[in-house]
Amino acid sequence: MSAVERLLANYTRQVRLPWSANMSGKQRVWFAVYPPAEERRIRAKQPQFEATTLEAQHGWLNVDLTNLLPQWIAAHEYRESIFAEPEHFSVSGELEHLAVERVRQACISEDANAGTVVAITGLATLFDFMRVSSLVERVEDSVRGRLLVFFPGEYTGNVYRFMDARDGFNYMAVPITAIESFVQP
Repeated sequence: MSAVERLLANYTRQVRLPWSANMSGKQRVWFAVYPPAEERRIRAKQPQFEATTLEAQHGWLNVDLTNLLPQWIAAHEYRESIFAEPEHFSVSGELEHLAVERVRQACISEDANAGTVVAITGLATLFDFMRVSSLVERVEDSVRGRLLVFFPGEYTGNVYRFMDARDGFNYMAVPITAIESFVQP
């Protein structure tokens, strides 16, 4: 069984467990952790993650942040200057704010309730432009069901490292990894 298939199997077990309604926002966050090299395979398995969630009698909403950066640059007032001298380009907190608002809107939408998984994909495209820990901390209070963060990186000793490059951050989310015996049936 491949790492991606094990991750899907562990997610399947996790999503089928009973959900407590008396949890803080931090405890409603799940991180599906996988090696960054597996990003395309994870994307290809998205329909299975969704199907598994629906089979477990939960709703599914996907928030894809893949195009957030190009859309932001395309709409930027100084986009021509950015393209002319990209070495001088730096992203302000505006991009992170847009990501937070996109995720928050999904979490509070009419389609999201206490039984819905809101999945965040496309974080790899924002590497080096924003911190995942900051995004999650800013939206956790909006989560009614569960927030599933597809996290290209690693998880060891309660520390998450985004894209295996950043300093790790300790977060109280439930990690779902590709380790074979991670979740016991």
